[in-house]
Amino acid sequence: MAWRLRLLFLLLSPIMVGGCDMLPTGRGDAPARPAAAVGGAAFASAESRQCLADLGKASVAFEALPNRDFGGGCRTIDTVKLLDIGTPTTNLGALTCPLARNFAAWAQYAVQPAARQMLGGQVVRIETMGSYACRNVNGASSGKLSQHAFANAVDVSAFVLADGRRISVEQGWNGSPQERAFLRALHASACRRFGTVLGPDYNAAHYNHLHFDMSGDGYCR
Repeated sequence: MAWRLRLLFLLLSPIMVGGCDMLPTGRGDAPARPAAAVGGAAFASAESRQCLADLGKASVAFEALPNRDFGGGCRTIDTVKLLDIGTPTTNLGALTCPLARNFAAWAQYAVQPAARQMLGGQVVRIETMGSYACRNVNGASSGKLSQHAFANAVDVSAFVLADGRRISVEQGWNGSPQERAFLRALHASACRRFGTVLGPDYNAAHYNHLHFDMSGDGYCR
């Protein structure tokens, strides 16, 4: 399979990447800087290899990415780019493999069933605000690095249905009864798949998206 060939290439011939055009490159207003390869081959551990195998078994199309260091503590280790999870999804860059695996399962086993049951339709696009971003928590000028700085988080903002309806977190969280039920069902399902799940009820910074990451141990707000 394509992903096996890509993984073999990464393990046998580590890639030196000269720029970061495909990913956000700085914290705040810091100038862009080249991304350096990180010592050690990507997906060298048994756990990381098993994650790749799980994605393959789930018929998820993906590309394994080389490990990269963006400076300032920001880095992407054992990450993949999801190419096809069954539902078109916007703005996804590098994702840690466990995050990618759980996100793909959430899209298949939570998003689509909830849309059919509560909205009477099929989701044809999931919109996100992205995954990797070299920044601190909540975009603060100082403090702890966000899980986004490790490609270990993704922010989901909206869902587009086959009939053209667009259910956004910003408008739908307190929208019609059907929209409210749909978004809360997806939030609850995410809490069973990700280490941390944050939504509009958590704080003002999350008024327009659902944040999923693999840190924590079932922190759900």
